[in-house]
Amino acid sequence: MTDLKSTLERLYRLVPLGKKLGLERMQAACAAFGNPERAFPAVHIAGTNGKGTVTAFTASIARASGMKVGVYTSPHLMRFAERINLDNQPINDELLVDLLNRVMDGAPDLTFFEVATLAAFLAFKEAKVDLAVLEVGLGGRLDATNVIPAPRVAAITRIAYDHMSDLGDSLGLIAAEKAGIIKASSRVVLGKIHPEARAVIEAKAAAVGAPIVPLASPEPVAGAPLAYPRVALVGSNLAVAVTIARELGIAPEVMAQGIEQTTWPGRNELLHRSGQELTLLDCAHNPDGAVALSHALDPSVLGDIESRKEIVLVFGALNTKNWKAMLRRLETVAGHRVYVAPPMSKAVDPSEIAAFVPGEVAGSVGEALTRARELIGPRGVVVVTGSTFLVGAARALLLNLPTDPAVAL
Repeated sequence: MTDLKSTLERLYRLVPLGKKLGLERMQAACAAFGNPERAFPAVHIAGTNGKGTVTAFTASIARASGMKVGVYTSPHLMRFAERINLDNQPINDELLVDLLNRVMDGAPDLTFFEVATLAAFLAFKEAKVDLAVLEVGLGGRLDATNVIPAPRVAAITRIAYDHMSDLGDSLGLIAAEKAGIIKASSRVVLGKIHPEARAVIEAKAAAVGAPIVPLASPEPVAGAPLAYPRVALVGSNLAVAVTIARELGIAPEVMAQGIEQTTWPGRNELLHRSGQELTLLDCAHNPDGAVALSHALDPSVLGDIESRKEIVLVFGALNTKNWKAMLRRLETVAGHRVYVAPPMSKAVDPSEIAAFVPGEVAGSVGEALTRARELIGPRGVVVVTGSTFLVGAARALLLNLPTDPAVAL
């Protein structure tokens, strides 16, 4: 039987095809495989930032209610199998190998992301999930996940400037692409969205007859604080997830249980080592995400940290991102900065970053983490951000975990 290594090598040979937005290939491939995308009810989540967090909360709440849940996200943080999750576990290697090869054999014209998406649909159909929680890969209207029929709930978290070459150069144009996931008979949940973008989304929802439901409080049981670490930092995203859960008919007490059980690695994740060494991992990869992270780095939020002098920023970015705007939003939150290239071909040269905002340059992610800790000692906080791929590499090193090659698809 083909092993995972050779299967992933075969899949990664599709990476040079890049992104090919459009639904025709996926529709034909799904039909050839018996339309697995129609085999389960779904929650479909789009947005510039926060969609992964909402996906994680929604899935955990649904599991707490007794549902068998499938989750599809992208990109992966460390291992490809993270993208297809069944009952809170990455898909097992044997099943992943079978599904990927079946799809690549039966639909040889699909892209990397399309193969992964169809494999997820097959996994969810064969596992007989009660609910699939699907994170949009890029945009919404032409994303491979959008071949599904009308979802139970379509959610859009935030609209900000990112992927503008693919989605458009205004909030209205970007919103129109995100709003493409809204279908007749779906319930629609919207996060805190700029008025220009919201008007476009509301027009789409009205055109197809999909009601927009009021956003709930992030606190499902009024007056009962949640035992979720750093809950104040995910308020708007949590409100979206709670509203989705309400539309699914889940009781508030069960919602609270699901929220408290949620894990979402690399997203505002605080790692403890040696009892006191703190490292905050956050996949803020655009200016909007950097603003949210800057609020999270307030000393009052971080607890024992008294000032920015006790924070060191480990930052790296891809050249497809507005890294200068990101760094401008983060430069005042840390007393020290160490720049390093994420393990990707499109990484910005860290020396170029240091010329823009002064900081030290490291030759590898491991070297950057070591130097950062040296700069602030055991009681300071090392903050790793700027790229999902940098965060994934850092997390793997800190926790000694295996990785598959990173890919921005």
